[in-house]
Amino acid sequence: MASYEIFITFGIYLIFLILIGVYFYSKTTTHESYVLGNRGVGYWVTAMSAQASDMSGWLLLGLPGAVYLSGLTEIWIVIGLATGTYLNWKFVAPALRIQTEKHNSLTIPSFISQKLNDNKGYIRIFSAIVILFFFTIYSASGLVAGGKLFDSLLGIDYKWGVLIGGGTIIIYTFLGGYLACCWTDFFQGCLMFFAIIVVPIVAYFNGGGIVGISSAMEVKNISLNVFKYAKVLSLPVIISGLGWGLGYFGQPHIIVRFMSIDSADELWKSRLIAMIWVFISLLGAIAVGVTGIGVFTDVSQMGGDAEKVFIFLIHKLFNPWIAGILFAAILSAIMSTISSQLLVSSNTLTEDFYKYIVKREKSHKEMIWVGRLCVIVIFVIAGFLAMNPGSKVLELVSYAWAGFGGVFSPVILFTLYKKDLHWKTVLISMIIATITVIAWKTSGLGNVIYEIVPSFVINCMFIYLLEKFRVFEDKKVKVLVK
Repeated sequence: MASYEIFITFGIYLIFLILIGVYFYSKTTTHESYVLGNRGVGYWVTAMSAQASDMSGWLLLGLPGAVYLSGLTEIWIVIGLATGTYLNWKFVAPALRIQTEKHNSLTIPSFISQKLNDNKGYIRIFSAIVILFFFTIYSASGLVAGGKLFDSLLGIDYKWGVLIGGGTIIIYTFLGGYLACCWTDFFQGCLMFFAIIVVPIVAYFNGGGIVGISSAMEVKNISLNVFKYAKVLSLPVIISGLGWGLGYFGQPHIIVRFMSIDSADELWKSRLIAMIWVFISLLGAIAVGVTGIGVFTDVSQMGGDAEKVFIFLIHKLFNPWIAGILFAAILSAIMSTISSQLLVSSNTLTEDFYKYIVKREKSHKEMIWVGRLCVIVIFVIAGFLAMNPGSKVLELVSYAWAGFGGVFSPVILFTLYKKDLHWKTVLISMIIATITVIAWKTSGLGNVIYEIVPSFVINCMFIYLLEKFRVFEDKKVKVLVK
């Protein structure tokens, strides 16, 4: 059972997040402000909120656990994520910011549809369905992680943990919309950054420094030399790991941050901040796993779960007040991602369905409240999926990442940089990519090559070939003048 200091710290943290939502409630007066913050977000908040919503509990739990068990076997995923982050900020961010404002688009489906002159809205509808499907599962996985965190740290029943963590997200997202989401992500990103630096430094000295950690690694037969592991050097593992980077261009909860920055000219500053955050955070996560080997020489000391190395290091090395703050960083990693996903899903329902189904003129107030109600609807569905503590939904996180990356990444890149792209080409390629992701995963081939790779390649291939041979070229009536 957790000490009262940790309870108090968690309570203050959750109240602080809710107060941010209350603060931005009065500043959310138009539909665009609720969806995109009136495209007036500063470069610091843009950078930190994008990275906080990107790196979920995997950064503080999954990666350190993998390093603790087997060294740098996940190194290709780390390289893929870092590379994908940079390329996303460099090539997608500025073009997306400028073009979405030009087309007055508030969501990714509406942008693709408007840019490609899909007057019938087929792309908008299909894109919205894909987003809602994957994000509902994605959000549910985060709620599961939150429920387990409350259960293991505070002794609160799992289901109540899901409701408390999810309820807090609902309140500040419901009230403050996009701005509340960005600013909570900003503070959560700062907290995650602080924790990922402090914990491995303290653990390093507690674990006996380089000598003690090296000795413990020898006993466990673990090496940081990637050339020692045949698996790491196999081509499928390298391709699959680097393939994670392909997903960035199509993750709606990340690239929406590019659309809301105050000026495209400020994006280079955001990119610099984001890359520093990512580089240090990934190194810190690796350091947590390495130093954890020196502190806990056997995984049985952590209940047999290596992914809890970050949690057990905090328990062992810090007083309850500091521990409460550091534990809140884990909750931050989970909550920042869920809030972004809930908001994007809500905006998709509002902007890409309700706005076009209900044909009459709609006020800003109506659209805002429809958006708020949609947040609750998505949460109820995701919460229902998360109510089973033994749910396997966490395993679908990589599935959802592959879904967005395989379906949207090539489309975003081609839409931004290819002129005269036909909307039918994009729709067909998206459908085929979706089928590829699902078929590849269900067939078990995902255990060989991560499903994002074939779906991305096939998507690009179909767009290129259909455009090259002008399969969907509009027929023009030629008028002969004598």
